[in-house]
Amino acid sequence: MRVVIAGAGLAGLSCAKYLADAGHTPVVYEARDVLGGKVAAWKDKDGDWYETGLHIFFGAYPNMLQLFGELGIEERLQWKSHSMIFNQPNEPGTYSRFDFPDLPAPLNGVAAILSNNDMLTWPEKIAFGIGLVPAMLRGQNYVEDCDNYSWTDWLKLHNIPERVNDEVFIAMSKALNFIGPDEISSTVLLTALNRFLQEKNGSKMAFLDGAPPERLCQPIVDHIKGFGGEVHLNRPLRKINLNEDGTVKNFSIANDKGQSAIDIEADAYVSALPVDPFKLLIPEQWKDLDIFKRLDGLKGVPVINIHLWFDRKLTDIDHLLFSRSKLLSVYADMSITCKEYADPDKSMLELVFAPAKDWIGRSDEDIIDATMEELKKLFPMHLIGDNQAKLIKYKVVKTPLSVYKAVPGCQSFRPSQKTPISNFFLTGDYTMQRYLASMEGAVLSGKLCAGEVHKNHKEGVK
Repeated sequence: MRVVIAGAGLAGLSCAKYLADAGHTPVVYEARDVLGGKVAAWKDKDGDWYETGLHIFFGAYPNMLQLFGELGIEERLQWKSHSMIFNQPNEPGTYSRFDFPDLPAPLNGVAAILSNNDMLTWPEKIAFGIGLVPAMLRGQNYVEDCDNYSWTDWLKLHNIPERVNDEVFIAMSKALNFIGPDEISSTVLLTALNRFLQEKNGSKMAFLDGAPPERLCQPIVDHIKGFGGEVHLNRPLRKINLNEDGTVKNFSIANDKGQSAIDIEADAYVSALPVDPFKLLIPEQWKDLDIFKRLDGLKGVPVINIHLWFDRKLTDIDHLLFSRSKLLSVYADMSITCKEYADPDKSMLELVFAPAKDWIGRSDEDIIDATMEELKKLFPMHLIGDNQAKLIKYKVVKTPLSVYKAVPGCQSFRPSQKTPISNFFLTGDYTMQRYLASMEGAVLSGKLCAGEVHKNHKEGVK
């Protein structure tokens, strides 16, 4: 069976990979000149990479790890110490760590929390631990039910002190969905915490050893092509054309020069576009269908990713860091954490600027100026005084509409991969799967979508 897929992000490529494995012929069309979607990256004139986001792989990503294993590229994941490291705003230039010992879950997570006395008091730890008991005992059903509450509301409901938010979860909510705990659905934080506490290595982190388009996406493309599939860049979806019965007749795909569109026919069709551009392409005949009407409740969140190259080393920490800054979320010195970006003498900081809604329209210069002021609190020894580190160059990557904004109530808006249209399917991290808006969610959604396409085909054959 021939399946046309619009979008070569992780969801589209994952879908194509698993369709190829099942004996089908996927043909993927990507609008841009680069693979990866939300994990895209480019080279500047000096040959240095800059990325759409700071991409972290967790031990609690079983589908992603399975994909790496099936492609035979497990060694490309550079695992870091099992820790979570936070800057301490009241003590510039210092850090507080949660180190997970080599114990079974959840004992290792409990030990990590209890052994940290910098950020939470014992009464706060105990109150928070008691609040998590229902999530650990009742599992994902309880977690899904908590979508009615923001994380801040959930803490209040369980009589957990507001300082727990200030110390830990402002940083974590910005890292998970680029918004604060007053906005984010408690389902997002509880899903992450459940995985981190229930799985021994759930919170262990890895960095890819190079740029995602080359080190992760290209091996998927090679696999797809090895099974007879195709992947085409610079070929955006322009229109979904319908038959009289409302099924898909073909996809109008722009040619590689973008000047005209060609109608591409197949046995099944998949949108792997992000939710916002997909909503613009929904045919009029479909707009009254509930699955598509509910998409109005999903909207991408703005994200800004920043790259700063300095003339000297600012840190020797080989890990992701939670800045606890009002403007910045997580960051890392990629010259240490990533093999391909390694530099023994200079630093390249990659930082996530969040929340970004008030900054997405500002100039790159304004954003860099604000970032440098925040960095003085993180690296006072290097950025304050007479012998300051010199900023050699910078790159700002803005994504006005990134992953869907996971606010309370949005779980009900997320569609399944199967639609009421017999030959049309959806994939993307916004579709319904347990890992929410993440790389793991994208890969899982692609796998689930491929399963639905295959199942539909088998039923049609019968």
